[in-house]
Amino acid sequence: MSMYRTTVPEEFPDRLEIAFGEGPHRQVLSYEKTVWTVDGETKGLRYGENPDQPAAVYRLAAGTVTIGEVRQVLPPGHLASEPELLQSGKHPGKTNITDTDAGLNIIKHFPDRSAVAIVKHNNPCGVAVHDSLEEAFRRALMADRVAAFGGTVVTNRPVDEAVAEAICSNYVEVVAAPSFSDSALRQFAAKKNVRVLRIDAIERLHEFARSRFLEFTALQDGGLVLQWSFVPRMLDDADIVPAETVYKGTAYRIGRSATPEEKRDIRFGWLVESGVTSNSVIYVHDETTVAIGTGEQDRVGVATIARDKALRNMAERRAFQSHGVPWSALRDGGARRAIEEEVAAASGGLEGSVMVSDAFFPFRDGIDVGLEAGVTAVVQPGGSIRDFESIQACNERGATMAFTGQRSFRH
Repeated sequence: MSMYRTTVPEEFPDRLEIAFGEGPHRQVLSYEKTVWTVDGETKGLRYGENPDQPAAVYRLAAGTVTIGEVRQVLPPGHLASEPELLQSGKHPGKTNITDTDAGLNIIKHFPDRSAVAIVKHNNPCGVAVHDSLEEAFRRALMADRVAAFGGTVVTNRPVDEAVAEAICSNYVEVVAAPSFSDSALRQFAAKKNVRVLRIDAIERLHEFARSRFLEFTALQDGGLVLQWSFVPRMLDDADIVPAETVYKGTAYRIGRSATPEEKRDIRFGWLVESGVTSNSVIYVHDETTVAIGTGEQDRVGVATIARDKALRNMAERRAFQSHGVPWSALRDGGARRAIEEEVAAASGGLEGSVMVSDAFFPFRDGIDVGLEAGVTAVVQPGGSIRDFESIQACNERGATMAFTGQRSFRH
């Protein structure tokens, strides 16, 4: 256990510069290391992905880079690049920062509603939008309260006493928001080791949701892979049209258009999907995630995993709501049977849901997993030589499907 907790001091420099090109074409990005003072100790990240990995987080302080037709611009003023640690029993670690960033990457797409993303290991456990922040948190939590245990809560609205009380009734490691009421901070202060991050100008994130930034990946030999960040299509109603394709001279087309409710969830699901590690399939309903399948090697497998998670999530939700205990702790045989019957009847909440895939389905077997569970709409990039099979599968079940024409991998 001492090995698990022993940290290695970090000695990264206070400033970092990355230069592109030479002479008059030289472009420089300047970064400054972020540090916080907690209990009289000033330092940066507590550690990296593990306690024996020193790490540091840098904020972009100055500079712009243009490569080809894409230009990175430092937004004017302070923009969510240096979270302020309001109070905490510990300094944050790398995963606390990257999980917070993963949540911001999702909620930035929903500026007009209260949005909550609960993130763990760089993937969302649950995401919801609603007119009420407290209800958005409740929905995001109950989407998968098992996975959310010890997660990072990221929201785009100020946290008041009622929301703080709802959060504090669960175990979380990080809460990130644009601001907190004094009563909310008092509640968090009573929870040991909860890191509370105030991130200024969250409301401005959506202004830059369509802008790209440079991503750096280090290789084993010390090399780097650079790419411009992904920007998902926003999918206006005009974009959500019935899928169609031609195979061996025969045209195939989805038999019905999406309803307004399905279009709403297609749009919501596609934007959430952009923040999930591929290969992934997620199910959403009523602007809330039902189940999130992530990081698998085959599409039918991840569709099945997400379906099974939906069944587990609903059983867990019902046990907790009706009996105040986790599903695993519910010993009443009659109560368990009643919940099992309810979950089976609703297919774990997948009845009437939207199935979202970050890449095309190479065969219909992946889509069949969702359709057999009650999915009524599918959104996927399209582009498979066998798209006609997916269209046939949807038509057989009276489901609709839209192609985005854009793959949404995230590694």
